[in-house]
Amino acid sequence: MPDIGSVWDGKCIFSPSLICLDMCNLESQVRLLEEAGVRMLHVDILDGHFSPSMPLGLDTVRQLRAKTDIAFDCHVMVTEQDYFVDELLDIGVEQIVFHAETQPHIDGMLNRIHERGVRAGVALKPATPLSELDYVLEKCDTVLLMLINPGYAFVKGEKQTSYAERKVKDLRRMIAERGLRTAIEVDGRISEQNIRDWGAEDVDIFVTGSTCVKKDDLRGSFARLDGLRESVLGK
Repeated sequence: MPDIGSVWDGKCIFSPSLICLDMCNLESQVRLLEEAGVRMLHVDILDGHFSPSMPLGLDTVRQLRAKTDIAFDCHVMVTEQDYFVDELLDIGVEQIVFHAETQPHIDGMLNRIHERGVRAGVALKPATPLSELDYVLEKCDTVLLMLINPGYAFVKGEKQTSYAERKVKDLRRMIAERGLRTAIEVDGRISEQNIRDWGAEDVDIFVTGSTCVKKDDLRGSFARLDGLRESVLGK
């Protein structure tokens, strides 16, 4: 397994979305990502209920885990979380972020994941207020902010919410005021402009999908993103 500390450290990290790859050739696509220097995969787990799609099964994640050492950044978008979280812990993923909207025991679930030595965090739908994090932020390795409504990526007219930037900056302020190292991750129609605007100071992890990554040119896509990252960070 990779050195998890080094994988998650730093700013402006790219976590390519697995469901935006060629689903019939996942292993070869992941190999291309490895060759491009990608060290993290965003793995969306959906149940067809909380989010109206089911592109990726747990067995696929389990098989892929055996074929790569890239860190698995898992986003659990389900109504009943216990089964999926337990399966992911058994598979051996590096981070599990679950939704506050469907978890009645947020503090307890964070503890449950941490007990297995796995990074844990909370995800929020666009309109869910940051106040949901008030008493658990200190326990969150990551907070994932969805910038579009879950399950609506297929709707061409679905755009990032108008208040996306305000929410990102409010969360960064909240983390800074408490002196925490909690990472901010953003997901949903992430563009190169988002990376330019937020990559230097506000956002730690960008979930990159079809908006800025071409699955038929993964090497070229991540070469461009790496160049953008260096420009944003002044390297």
